[in-house]
Amino acid sequence: MNKAAWWLAVLAAAGAAHGAALTPVQQQMRSIYQELVETNTTNSVGSCTVAAQKMARRLKAGGFKDNELQMIIPPGGPQKGNLIARLKGDGSKKPLLLLAHIDVVEAKREDWERDPFKLVEENGMFYARGSSDDKAMAAAFVNNMLLYKKEKLPLKRDIILALTCDEELVPSQFDGAEYLVNHHRALIDAEIALNEGGGGLLDKDGKPVRHGIQAGEKIYQSFQLEVTNPGGHSSAPFKDNAIYHLADGLSRLGQFSFPFKLSPVTRAYYERMSTIEKGQVAQDMKAILQDPPDQAALERLYAVSPVHNSTVRTTCVATKVDAGHADNALPQRARATVNCRILPGEPIAEVQATLQRVVADDKIKITRIGDGVDGPMPPMTPVLMAAVEDISNAMWPGVPVVPTMSTGGTDGRFLNNAGIWTYGVSGMFHGPEGSGAHGLNEHIRVKSLYDGQEYLYRLGKRLATE
Repeated sequence: MNKAAWWLAVLAAAGAAHGAALTPVQQQMRSIYQELVETNTTNSVGSCTVAAQKMARRLKAGGFKDNELQMIIPPGGPQKGNLIARLKGDGSKKPLLLLAHIDVVEAKREDWERDPFKLVEENGMFYARGSSDDKAMAAAFVNNMLLYKKEKLPLKRDIILALTCDEELVPSQFDGAEYLVNHHRALIDAEIALNEGGGGLLDKDGKPVRHGIQAGEKIYQSFQLEVTNPGGHSSAPFKDNAIYHLADGLSRLGQFSFPFKLSPVTRAYYERMSTIEKGQVAQDMKAILQDPPDQAALERLYAVSPVHNSTVRTTCVATKVDAGHADNALPQRARATVNCRILPGEPIAEVQATLQRVVADDKIKITRIGDGVDGPMPPMTPVLMAAVEDISNAMWPGVPVVPTMSTGGTDGRFLNNAGIWTYGVSGMFHGPEGSGAHGLNEHIRVKSLYDGQEYLYRLGKRLATE
C-alpha cells in the first residue's frame, strides 16, 4: 500500500469511528443536540425563543402539524419563549409530559478551555454550556417525539413535550414552567411528568453503580433578617447596636438544626444505598433508619458529605450580610439574607416561625424574599417505578434504581405543587467527576448521551402505550 492509500484508509477508519458508526437515530440526536447547544440561551444575550423556534421547525419537518405545535411567549419577555408539542392518544389515560428547560447559566469564553457555545467532542466527552444541564434531555425529548410520530404508536395517552425557559434564573418573572401552570394549565396538564434531576453514577472505571429517579425536591425560600436603629455618633456608642443584635441572632441560628425527618423517598434512598455502599458508611446508613436514628451515625455521614444532612432536614443558612452606612456612625440598619431549603410537606410559614423563635430577638424582623410555594412529595407510583426499573435493568443489568430527593431545585416544584407529579429520570450517567453543570467546561460522556436518549425513548413509549 502506498502512502496516499494508507492515509485514505486511516482517514476512513477515523471517520467510521467518529460519525459513520452512529445509527441513524443517533445521527439525528447529535444534530438536534448540536443545534440546541450552539444556540445561546443565556439570560444576558441569548434567546429561548430562537431555540424553541428551531426545535419547532425540526418537529414540523418530521410531520407535526401546526395545530400540534404552540409557541408560548410570556408578555414582556420576547426572548423567553416556550414550545409545546402534542402527540394525540386515544384519551384512555391522562397525558405524559416531557419537560426540559432550554435556558442555560452564563458562560464567559475567556474562562473556558473551549468555546462554551460550540459543541466539542473530545476524548469521549461532549463539552459545551448546557451539554448536560439541560439540553441533553431537551434534545433527547425532541428526537424521541420525532420517533414516536414516525412510528405512529397506538398511544393510550397524549405525549406532551414542553421546552421551557428561565429555570436557571431564580427568581424569574418569566419562568416557563410556572407561567404555563398559571396561565396555560390545559396545555401541559398530565398525570406524570418526566424532568431533569435523575441520572446515574459511574465509578472511576466507567462501570455503572446506580441509577437514580428523583421524586420530590426541597422548597427554595429566602428570608431577610433586618434590625433598624436610630444610630448616632460612633464616639458615643451604646449597647443597643443593630449589628450586634443581628450577629447574635445569626449565631443562634448557626447552632440550630431543624428536626430529622425521613419521607418514604428518602427512607428508600438510604435502604438501597446501604446495600451499595461499603464499610462504615453502609452501617451508618442503616443506623439512621432506626427509631430513633443514631445521631453519631448521622454526624459521620455529614462528615462524608453535607448532602446527607440536607437530605434529612430543612436547612437555613446565612448567605449575605449588609450593615451600617459610615465608618464613624452607629449602624442604623443591619440586614442578612438567610436561604432555606425546606423539606416537602413542611409549610413555609412554620419555617419562618421557627426562625423567629431561634433568633430570639424581637428587634430582628423576618420577612420573605420572593414567594416560595409549599410543595408536596410526589408518590412513588407502581406503574412508573415498574417501567423505570424494568427498562433500567434491561439496559444496565443488576444496576440498582435508587429513589432520591433533590436538595436543590428544578421546575418540578411548580408542577408538583399543581398536582402534576414530576419525576427526575434520564438514563444519563456521569462519572465521579460530575458534569461541571453551572461551572467551567460543562460536559457529558458521549455514550451517556446516546444511552440516555434510548432509555427515555423506551420509557416514554412504555408509559404512553401500556
